[in-house]
Amino acid sequence: MDNTYHPLAPDWQVQQWFNTPAPLTLPSLRGKVIVLESFQMLCPGCVSHGLPQAIRVHAAFPREQVAVIGLHTVFEHPDVMTPAALQAFLHEYRIPFPVGVDQPAPRGPIPMTMRAYAMQGTPTLTLIDRQGRVRQQHFGQISDLVLGAQLGALLNEAPVAAGEASPFAGCTDDGCATPEPAGAAR
Repeated sequence: MDNTYHPLAPDWQVQQWFNTPAPLTLPSLRGKVIVLESFQMLCPGCVSHGLPQAIRVHAAFPREQVAVIGLHTVFEHPDVMTPAALQAFLHEYRIPFPVGVDQPAPRGPIPMTMRAYAMQGTPTLTLIDRQGRVRQQHFGQISDLVLGAQLGALLNEAPVAAGEASPFAGCTDDGCATPEPAGAAR
């Protein structure tokens, strides 16, 4: 198991969801590996590579193990890439997985979730482990082979059973406490 500290994934700040009956949260997906595909519908790399790859992952992996989530994170042409236009795009391109619309920032062009994840642009693929921690982030294209290997590694990590101590048990969003040596008094 990888005992390296990985930060908890920031909460998604989504203004609207598509292809799901209820809003999704990171805690509701714990126990699954999450593939977060961040895109813009007018981004050529997103349309030609990122979204088709996310569709392939969605089709190839069991839903109870891997959740593919789209994030429409618009920092260019927000007056054109509206939620209504996105709805038509998702239908036309037959996007089967849930897609959230990233919350616009109060100031500046970078939406809230995109900013929280420090994304460089679109497409960005983020892998979140079963514990809700960011493990990989790729800006631009990543080969299916590399992505498959990374997903396989995350899926092969032993899930933490209910009541079992996690190697990250002392970690919160604020930091990580060091584990006590065996027999040490507090």
